[in-house]
Amino acid sequence: MEESRIDVLIIGAGPAGLMCANALAHAKIPVRVIDKRPGDILAGQADGIHARTLEILQSYGLARRLIDESAEIHRAAFYIPSPKGGIERLRRMPAITAPTTARYPFTCTLHQGAIEAIFHDDMKTEGLGIDRPTIPVSIEVSDDQSELANPDAYPVKVVVQHLDRNDTEVIRAKFVLGSDGAHSWVRKAMNIGMEGDMSDFIWGVVDINPDTDYPDIRNLAVIHSPEGSALLIPREGDLLRLYVQLADADVIDPQTGRLDKARTSPQKVLEMARRILRPYRMDPIGEIRWWTTYIVGQRVANRYSVKDRVFIAGDACHTHSPKAGQGMNASMADTHNLAWKLAYVLRGWADISLLKTYEFERRKFAVDLINFDRQWAALFSSGKAGLKGNDDTLHDMFRRNGQFTSGIGVRYDSSAIVHNAYQAAATNLIVGERMIPHVFICASDARPVNIHDMLPADTRFKVLVFVGDITDEEVAARVHSLGEKLSAPDSFLHRHGHGCTSAVFDVICISACSKQDVDWTDFPKVMSSHWSKVLLDDEDMHGRSGGGGFAAYGIDPRLGAIVIVRPDGHVGIIAPCDRLEAVNEYFSAFMSIAVP
Repeated sequence: MEESRIDVLIIGAGPAGLMCANALAHAKIPVRVIDKRPGDILAGQADGIHARTLEILQSYGLARRLIDESAEIHRAAFYIPSPKGGIERLRRMPAITAPTTARYPFTCTLHQGAIEAIFHDDMKTEGLGIDRPTIPVSIEVSDDQSELANPDAYPVKVVVQHLDRNDTEVIRAKFVLGSDGAHSWVRKAMNIGMEGDMSDFIWGVVDINPDTDYPDIRNLAVIHSPEGSALLIPREGDLLRLYVQLADADVIDPQTGRLDKARTSPQKVLEMARRILRPYRMDPIGEIRWWTTYIVGQRVANRYSVKDRVFIAGDACHTHSPKAGQGMNASMADTHNLAWKLAYVLRGWADISLLKTYEFERRKFAVDLINFDRQWAALFSSGKAGLKGNDDTLHDMFRRNGQFTSGIGVRYDSSAIVHNAYQAAATNLIVGERMIPHVFICASDARPVNIHDMLPADTRFKVLVFVGDITDEEVAARVHSLGEKLSAPDSFLHRHGHGCTSAVFDVICISACSKQDVDWTDFPKVMSSHWSKVLLDDEDMHGRSGGGGFAAYGIDPRLGAIVIVRPDGHVGIIAPCDRLEAVNEYFSAFMSIAVP
């Protein structure tokens, strides 16, 4: 029997698995991906990419292609029963509710196969493909504590079967990720339980190229009618996805009490949509592209890892309704959170205990998501749920939860990698949340730069040093003093730099100076290692962008602040410029000391 070794084995090549695989491949971590599907998804499945996920994809250089290929949803419409019969529009509003700090204040829709293709192509640049069709047969994790504590050991043994050639292989891995969907083999093999239950709500979904007189065909639409409820989502090209509430009699087998897709058809789902949409007409041009039925389930795994060696992510550890479009977004955010932590442990840069923060941060988010989803799905299907919420209640919930559903309001609680003792140093940059985008200008050439473009997902911590106007002698003296402390041997930059500080940390200086008054070379060398690393809080040469950054972040320009942005784009710690020891202590809590 063939035997091989790999640092990270990923089981399941959906969006969660591909996000992790791509991140690790670009971090030069040996990774292997197996999947049971013989080929790519060609239509249907998950399709909505929210604002924060777009920011994450941008950090990998992938957002532009996705936006170019997808449909953009900027507006939502709400429909209610009309006194004249049928439905009428209640109101329209932004698809991402204000106020928002989203860099991309819209949702993109593109079928899952096309999204996965973006990852496939990027992985190929690192020589990584997918081993398919291949399924896991067995998995064992060592009980040897010394082996489990050693990140260089291979304590996980997975036997896989290659279906195309009908042979087996033993893969010994340092870490395994199960991103193999709601019916996860890895989760079941590891005896990880799911908490929660299935709801009573049954929905049908169809993708069509529509011929219609319905006016909000390119807007997200939430529809309550005398005939039932529907959710309409515009898709790439001219496609439209319709979610339609179904009755039990349409799809439930009376003998088993279970969902039986054979009892309905895409034509029946579409006919129900037509009744809900009256007086508007809705006909498909050509064939129905894709369809399915499902019962809404709201469940979360009771743990996300086994012995800090086997992890689960995405639908394998949380399931919820697609009404808020969270499934694929939450799944990719899971492994975006995990990938850099795996890289740090495997490189020897951090203790293996860092991996415990994956479950701590992402499981709480999943629990919050499912609690929201229960309310949203029940209210959306209020005719069956017997709720007393009216259409204004649904609209209000949509508005109030915009920060959550878009992903930009996700906040991680205090831990070894989230320290909020000095939140007052930057009152509007919330520790634990993602870094807020803002346009500054490059000191060397006055080019406008969005700070997010300085925060690529390259596994480095970004050290953002906000300093005042150095034409003021007092401010200049403080800045140069800070530069000396950052350059000192006992600074975190050197204690945890592992022989190449720039591979672990990227120091970026943001100054309150005017572009007319300073050069990038005027700043301490540690803050100006390259001409691109010094930004100014000033307007560009034409006054179209830039300026107001210190105010937007709540930073006093005379005092400044140090903002540490984690490799996943979340703020880890904020400290006053005269509290560098707090930053040193932050990194000492989870990072190893560089060997001289």
